Order: sequence, then structure tokens, then C-alpha cells
Amino acid sequence: MALKNHSVIFEFILLGLSADPHVQTLLFVLFLGIYILTLMGNLLMLLVVRADSHLHTPMYFFLSHLSFLDFCFSSATVPTLLKNLLSQKKTISVGGCLAQVFFVFESGGTEACLLSVMAYDRYVAICHPLLYGQMMSNQLCKGLVWGSWGLGFLDAFINILLTMNFDFCGNKSIPHYSCDLPSLFPLSCSDVNTNFAVLLCSSILHGIGTCFLIVYSYIPIVSSILSISSSSGRSKAFSTCSSHLTVVFLFYGSAFLRYLMPVSGSPLELIFSIQYSVITPMVNPVIYSLKNNEVKAAVRRTMRKCFQYIM
Repeated sequence: MALKNHSVIFEFILLGLSADPHVQTLLFVLFLGIYILTLMGNLLMLLVVRADSHLHTPMYFFLSHLSFLDFCFSSATVPTLLKNLLSQKKTISVGGCLAQVFFVFESGGTEACLLSVMAYDRYVAICHPLLYGQMMSNQLCKGLVWGSWGLGFLDAFINILLTMNFDFCGNKSIPHYSCDLPSLFPLSCSDVNTNFAVLLCSSILHGIGTCFLIVYSYIPIVSSILSISSSSGRSKAFSTCSSHLTVVFLFYGSAFLRYLMPVSGSPLELIFSIQYSVITPMVNPVIYSLKNNEVKAAVRRTMRKCFQYIM
């Protein structure tokens, strides 16, 4: 990163969640427990989908990638949070901060695309059930997933490439527990107008754009469900979408609330950030496990096989 005639800044100070050592200890125990549950839940989902042949379908193929994304998303921010909760010097290098921004963008952008892909999968399953196998071919599923990863990477790469030209000078305190791009704008003595415009455009494409695709997919889904004559049939059809809808509301709700608020380090902003980057990756596998009988049955079968192997 090229730095011009300004005071060189090699690290930022993350102000975190609390300055009270006793509160920090409690928060460390809490977030360590959440992080362990997140890793275990998403790794278990990956293992179950891969090991159980009953789940080798497009829906669970997408779900396995969602679990991997949640694993990466949480790992991009929580380890730094845990380290700083135990450290007197709550710093992160400029390079480490930019790397964290990149991986948060990559994970978040890819997850937004993947959720819209999963909405399309539910649309085909409910509105065109007889053509599901033909429309959701293995080649198309892989293309949709790698396209999601590619768009997420492109979004992150463009934003971080422009950010690497920043000159950081003066204040180096970030009123947050992790690095994100909006928090870096006030710390730069460079012109950030181009960066802000690119961030706004990419946020609209990834946030509003993918949200529109999800709504567009669910309009015919709701219409098809309401046209089913039996209440049991409507309930069964809706149950196949309820897990996905719950994850969508959690992800987009917390993301919009987080990024629509000005960067201030206020308690409300930190709460929305924790919901977005810490809590949501933990609860996603729980939502799909509790609301899906196929997943629960597959978990039991996988655990039974593991116990038999051990014994």
C-alpha cells in the first residue's frame, strides 16, 4: 500500500464492546461459547449433507455451501474479537484490517447471492415439481453456486483494491470490535468519494438486488401454496420454505439495520453487528435442523454410523 507524506499508521485500535475488564471476561466466555457452537453446528451440517445419500439433492447442496459460508463469516471476525477481549493492547494491523474487510465482504456478498439461489430452488420445487429434476440439473446447481462465489469475490476485490490506495493519518481508533469498510472512511485523509460510490453501488446490487430476486421468487411460491385446496398440503408446502425464509429475514434484517446506521460505535450499532456477524451464523444450522425432518433424520443416521464406527 503506497503511503505519501503523512504520518505512517501501521495499526488501528479497535475500541471493542467494553473497557471494563470484568465485563470483557464475561463477554469472552460468552462469545467463545457462541463461536464453538457455530463451528460445531456448521461443520456437523457439512458432514451430514456429505455423508447421507438422502440429502444429495440441490436444496442440501446449497445448504452445505451456506454452512461453509457461515463458518467463514464467523471466523473472519470472532477470533479477533476474542483476542482483543483478553488483550490490553486492542490493535489490528492495517493489512490485517483490510484482510478482515475482504473476507467479510466475500462471505456476506456470496451468502446474499446464495440465498437468492436457494429461493429460486424453492420456486422450481413448488411451482414446477414435475420438472424439478430437469430444471435443477447438477451442472446448473454448480454454476449457480460458483457464480455466487465469483460475484462475492468480485465485489470484495473491487472494494478492497480501491481501499488499498487510502492514506491513513491522524485518528486510528475504530469504534467497533472488528474492521469494516465504512469505519475506515473517517480514518482516511484521501478522497473517499469514489470508494463510497463503489460501496453504495455494490451494496445495492448485492443487498437490494438479491433481496428483489428472493421476493420475485416467493410471489409465485405464495400464490401456488394458496391455490392448494387441502390445509395439510398448504402446510407441507410452506414448511419446505419456512427455514429459508427465517434465515433470509435474519440475514437481511440485521444487515440492513447494521449498514443503514451511521458509523458511531453506539450500543445499538454494535448489537446489530453482533446479530449480523456472530449470532446469525450460529443459528442458521439450528433453524434448518429444527424445522426439517429430513435433516434431523440424517443427523441421527450419521451419529449412529459414527458410534458404530467408534465401537
